[in-house]
Order: sequence, then C-alpha cells, then structure tokens
Amino acid sequence: MKNKTTILYRPVNDKELDLIKKLDYRGFPPRLPEQPFFYPVMNEEYATQITRDWNVRTYGVGFVTKFQVDTAYLEKFEIQNVGGPIHNELWVPANELEAFNKHIVGKIEVIREFRKQDDEKGNS
Repeated sequence: MKNKTTILYRPVNDKELDLIKKLDYRGFPPRLPEQPFFYPVMNEEYATQITRDWNVRTYGVGFVTKFQVDTAYLEKFEIQNVGGPIHNELWVPANELEAFNKHIVGKIEVIREFRKQDDEKGNS
C-alpha cells in the first residue's frame, strides 16, 4: 500500500531554483545562517501571492514550486496561519530540512513563473 502524501508549495527565486536543479529537483537547499526556518505553504494561491508580491518585486522573477511529502512525517509540524484564510504554512526548523527532503515523494515541479514586465518603469 502506498503512503499518503500531502501536496505543498514553495515560492522561490531564481537562485534557489538553481540550487533545487542541482539537487535534481529532489530537495531544497540548506538554509542560510540568518534563515532559521524553511516555510513551505499549504496552497497554490498563497504561494502565488508570495511569488508575485515579494519575489518578483525583490528579485525580478519568481517561481511557484509544487511537491509531495509523506503525510505521516508532516504531522510533527503544526500548521501556522500567518494572516488570512489562505495564509497557512509549516515552520520547519533549518536543522530539520535534510530530514524533510528525505520525505519528499517524487520531484519538485515548477508550476508557475512570474517576471517583472520589461516595460515596467515605476513612477519617478
């Protein structure tokens, strides 16, 4: 019998996506020292909102990734709501990320891409 999985999403910038590619789309790179948590989100709408409103504005490009994780493993993490009804995420301690990656089932997929428009000049 196949283990049950939960679909999660992660908004990433181009640098993080390059690191995911180096891991053959099978895991997320280690967190930086100033990043104590890894934050996968529970729905595509929230991941898209972060990508458009944060990653594109900050980096000029953003990607929404989708992946599956063994549901039984995820039960150790409480779902955190950080705003409105769609703003649910998990707070995975940075030192747990290697174990988290081992519970990803299949590959991480890029399902959406957003870029700043070339003609977007701003108001000055």
